[in-house]
Amino acid sequence: MKKRVLVTGGAGFLGSHLCARLLEQECQVLCVDNYFTGTRRNIEPLLGEPAFEVMRHDVTFPLYVEVDEIYNLACPASPIHYQHDPVQTTKTSVIGAINMLGLAKRLRARILQASTSEVYGDPDVHPQTEEYRGHVNLAGPRGCYDEGKRCAETLFYDYKRQHRLAIRVARIFNTYGPNMHPQDGRVVSSFIIQALNNQPITIYGSGSQTRSFCYVDDLVDALTRLMNVEGDVDGPVNLGNPFETTISELAGLIISLVGSRSRLEFRPLPQDDPRQRCPDITRAKQILHWLPAVPLKEGLSRTIRYFDSLLSSPNEAKKIVWKVAS
Repeated sequence: MKKRVLVTGGAGFLGSHLCARLLEQECQVLCVDNYFTGTRRNIEPLLGEPAFEVMRHDVTFPLYVEVDEIYNLACPASPIHYQHDPVQTTKTSVIGAINMLGLAKRLRARILQASTSEVYGDPDVHPQTEEYRGHVNLAGPRGCYDEGKRCAETLFYDYKRQHRLAIRVARIFNTYGPNMHPQDGRVVSSFIIQALNNQPITIYGSGSQTRSFCYVDDLVDALTRLMNVEGDVDGPVNLGNPFETTISELAGLIISLVGSRSRLEFRPLPQDDPRQRCPDITRAKQILHWLPAVPLKEGLSRTIRYFDSLLSSPNEAKKIVWKVAS
């Protein structure tokens, strides 16, 4: 029989790609989303699939379904979205985790938590290993997301100890690709939209701060490997691209790929914005036999084509408000 898999946040950027990959693996997929940041557009290509089902639901409320595996991706993941309603962001991370863990406990289902590199805060260890405990400002504007995800991880480890639950925890670093929300304020989507419109590329700070960008297909491959690896996985696993790029380098590459007339425009760095972000993926290589395969230039070209197509649609283009953040 086909595995029945629940993906919370399934209409979001990562979730929609994960749903598509699971269908390719001949799973039955239940996509759950409240459409706060996810969109029906992301899952439209999947709606005709007999093995694909969609449910509108908020994970802060209990969910009663029958599944074999759970990927818990539900939570706004960009500063613009999670700072819009910080209390709800924390509730989604914490109460959502409790509800999904409760469901997994009842079903004895394996469950994967989509955690984040933000649990490391503005790190003073570089690159970041899973043993690093982080440097997070719990009172800052990013605290709702950072601490919400940290608490969710704690719940996962406690459910494992107390209820012998089969858990997986993925700490996801910067990921990009088609289906990114055009108003999410993330650096890749913001730069591409600005470049396509020949607008100034907004860089916060000096542009010397680094990020490591992983293409979404690589990330989804890692998530499914982590879920399906045999035996126990003790602790979290970093998933991301270990190749660092400065924000200024990223801007220059996107301008070149687009053929844009955009210039760089520098603004003050937001509070608690990390200076460096780069994963040590030794554990992922050892446990999952996984390495990112898509070069940054190739992944950006695919993403540029997606946004160019989006902007070419009058109905979609007029919905986009040009808000950017680092």
